[in-house]
Amino acid sequence: MNDRDNGAPGGKLPVKIDTTTNGEFAPKPLPKASIAANQVALSRADAISKALGVTRRQFLASVSGVAATFGAFNDVYAALGAKGGRFEMPKEAPWELAAAESVLVKKEFIFDIQNHHVSPRPQWRNPNSPWRPMLHEMAERQFADMSRRAACVAPSRLSLDDQIGACLSRDVYVKEMFLDSETSMAVLSFVPSREEDMPLSTEEGMLTKQVVDALDGTERLLLHARVIPNLPGDLERMQKLARSGRFSAWKTYTQFAGGWWLDDERYGIPFIEQVRRSGTKVICIHKGLPLPPMGKEIKFSRCDDVGRVAKKYPDVTFIIYHSGYDDHTREGKFVPGSMKGGIDSLIQSLLDNGIAPNSNVYAELGSTWRTVMSDPDQSAHVIGKLLRYVGEDRVVWGTDSIWYGSPQDQIQAFRLFQISDEFCDRYGYPKLTAQIKTKIFGLNAVVPYKVDPARFLIKSADDSISRLRSAYADARDPSLATYGPRTRSEFLRFRRLSNGQP
Repeated sequence: MNDRDNGAPGGKLPVKIDTTTNGEFAPKPLPKASIAANQVALSRADAISKALGVTRRQFLASVSGVAATFGAFNDVYAALGAKGGRFEMPKEAPWELAAAESVLVKKEFIFDIQNHHVSPRPQWRNPNSPWRPMLHEMAERQFADMSRRAACVAPSRLSLDDQIGACLSRDVYVKEMFLDSETSMAVLSFVPSREEDMPLSTEEGMLTKQVVDALDGTERLLLHARVIPNLPGDLERMQKLARSGRFSAWKTYTQFAGGWWLDDERYGIPFIEQVRRSGTKVICIHKGLPLPPMGKEIKFSRCDDVGRVAKKYPDVTFIIYHSGYDDHTREGKFVPGSMKGGIDSLIQSLLDNGIAPNSNVYAELGSTWRTVMSDPDQSAHVIGKLLRYVGEDRVVWGTDSIWYGSPQDQIQAFRLFQISDEFCDRYGYPKLTAQIKTKIFGLNAVVPYKVDPARFLIKSADDSISRLRSAYADARDPSLATYGPRTRSEFLRFRRLSNGQP
């Protein structure tokens, strides 16, 4: 965070409400409400830490500091008239550790099915790679923040490429995902790019899986196989990927390189048929968050085709990454037949094709929850609509980190959030019970990813990550950093990439 991004000078909050994006949509100025909430949270942290006789950083690193931050968000948004929901906690949680722990320290199985890091020696080192300038700018920003610890502070003699390797690397990923958050399992994914430009190569992703699993029999990390069928060679590459047996699902982008529909005869149908033949019949599709530029490709960000292929292929599981959320469309009540974009386009497509809740379509929350979690009304509409129309067994957890740093603040926000009685009565949304939250955090995703959570918990009790967590517990040092683009200049580095240009 910095003054430009969050309006909270002089400190880092444990809940990172700033302008960072995952690079697939343009950063926007932080709303005045969020700036005010950040400022109130820091002011309260000053007052409470002084009263408790600890430093502000010590206070903010504690669960009481987290509770104080969410309490400030509650008060600011309530004063502005928000009615959709709030972060529920005992009023004494900012002051009393036990009260904060009673709501913030839980033992859920958390399965994050969308996260990323960057290869140390990937194709983006090619001077012509469209990813290279953007990654350079991100690394420079991290090095300029001297509060960062050794994981990202390399000797000055290192080249900028080597700095990227230090700041956005496998090691930083493991720390942010598995040490500074309660994530139990994760799926390492890939970004929209040509094979030769992938910031994380398939081979490096496999190596990260080996490092995290540490060859001790615990599968904490699963992998996607990235296929964009309108790119030359991608359909042909699928057979080799399938034979490797290393991948748990297919990841694709219908907006990339001119765009395509899931049910078109040239790209979509051949792709799905190969998925069926592979035996791994799970397709993860980026929908929503229109990739730049905002040209003809924007229509392919809609979910109109999702219901059609879900009906045609009931034996295939379709996981809609980002749930179709579009940051240009404010989420509100679903109005049938309105042809609105965003999550409503997913709901309308399911209804038009007779896809009932809890069928073969899942909705994933990566970037979506992070974007709306500071806005109680949008949060309530997003989660409420997905639970009502996609089904409480089909909403799955994802965070799009490492771009947003550790996902712990996203976990804590969802753990505390509750939809208001008013919105439940008016719009037919269910309350966010502990059972529903547990399903969303992990138990829903184990079905398509074929994970046995009971077996995992037994095997992971003393695996390498558990041992690292034990050693780290008494010396926790969360970075509170974000890594994705936070300014328009950083984001525009994606233009050539999004056009599918080499």
